[in-house]
Amino acid sequence: MKSNFSSTEFDDFFNEFKDVVPLKNTNVVQTIQTSNSLAKQLKRKAIEADLQRINNYLSVENVEPVDPYDHLSFKQDGIQDGVFKNLRLGKYKIDSVVNLQNLKFEQARSRLFTHILNSHQTGDRSILIKHGLGLHSKPFAGFLKSYVNKWLTQMPEVIAYHTALLNHGGNSAVYVLLKKNQQQKSHNRELYQSR
Repeated sequence: MKSNFSSTEFDDFFNEFKDVVPLKNTNVVQTIQTSNSLAKQLKRKAIEADLQRINNYLSVENVEPVDPYDHLSFKQDGIQDGVFKNLRLGKYKIDSVVNLQNLKFEQARSRLFTHILNSHQTGDRSILIKHGLGLHSKPFAGFLKSYVNKWLTQMPEVIAYHTALLNHGGNSAVYVLLKKNQQQKSHNRELYQSR
């Protein structure tokens, strides 16, 4: 087979590549590691926040209005009267506090949801939620308090709640009693079986 190129064309072509050095044969793959830039961190946080919003099942539908000065009170079936009485009287150590006052509706909904799930996971049993009275809230007085009252009944981790004593906020706050998490249940089972 005859080439259409002259020998000078071949020489010119090879002269163009005379300074090219062949790559060394290595079995190592080079990777470039980039540090997490601020933009990437912010993007990741935004994605996590969106996922959390999607997974948040707390209702945003109509709510039964609660008067700002009403007492909130709820207990699941099976909760002993003595346990509920101690909650009402503020006798349980408050493991954590979440303040929803001055937050926008969606921020309050997200913070409450996240805080209760995290508290339950870490083994907190008694938390204090500061929702405020909402005397001047729109579209009606006690708007956020009304939703907190509804949301707490929607969370299976919450077994009881009651309006706080005056020294913890009175009608603008609520004590919440959470279920024991799986680790706490296992510990109790072991404790009582060894007796």
